[in-house]
Amino acid sequence: MKIIVLQHIKIEDPGFIKDLMIEDGAKITTIELDEGEKIPKNLNEYDAMFCMGGPMDTWMENKYPWLINEKEKIKEFVIDLKKPYLGFCLGCQLLGEVVGGKVVKTNNPEIGMLDVSFNKNKENDILFSDFPDKINSLQWHSYEVKGLENNEDIILLASSPETKYQIFRYQHHAYGIQFHIEIKDTTVKDWGCVLEYKSALEKKLGYGALEKFDNEAQINMTKMNKYSKILYSKFKSDILKI
Repeated sequence: MKIIVLQHIKIEDPGFIKDLMIEDGAKITTIELDEGEKIPKNLNEYDAMFCMGGPMDTWMENKYPWLINEKEKIKEFVIDLKKPYLGFCLGCQLLGEVVGGKVVKTNNPEIGMLDVSFNKNKENDILFSDFPDKINSLQWHSYEVKGLENNEDIILLASSPETKYQIFRYQHHAYGIQFHIEIKDTTVKDWGCVLEYKSALEKKLGYGALEKFDNEAQINMTKMNKYSKILYSKFKSDILKI
């Protein structure tokens, strides 16, 4: 199993899901885009692509010109090659833009352990059919995907009060997940060291909110890890067919 992982900051990797892939002996190729690493020309050799979060936004192409090539490569992988893709947070937004949506500022940024509710499409979905109808998830975003309603290849799976496209599927092989299901014990503290993340957190929840946020994440960690295991197991067996 060969997985290519597109990262936008070193501390934001596939987290707990990466641990599961390593246990399986997966061959993981990590491309650290913010450090100038290039996405390989031949993407056909990879079984799946993971695209992670980051402190930048999809529209910041002038400041981060590598975003242009990244979008082209995601399009090639998902639309042209029709290969399996999981995008988290920024990775969700990049997929949304590639398939015709628009990434816009969320009216009220979602930061904290917040509810995400599935709709009836979950019942027949390959990855999420075994999930409960509502889960508590780690959110840390100020932008969201909109404008996918007219794309017949898009299936909306889950929403929150502020964000319609919390989870969406493109055809049957590519998923955008706006929240963070992949977290592990160190996630919140690690991300709290990033200026952009800490600033957004304190703006939303007040000064000193990091410790409270971390405590809430730890309380929910067992459930989040359980959901990661379900997601990864289904992705491997039912999409990758491994």
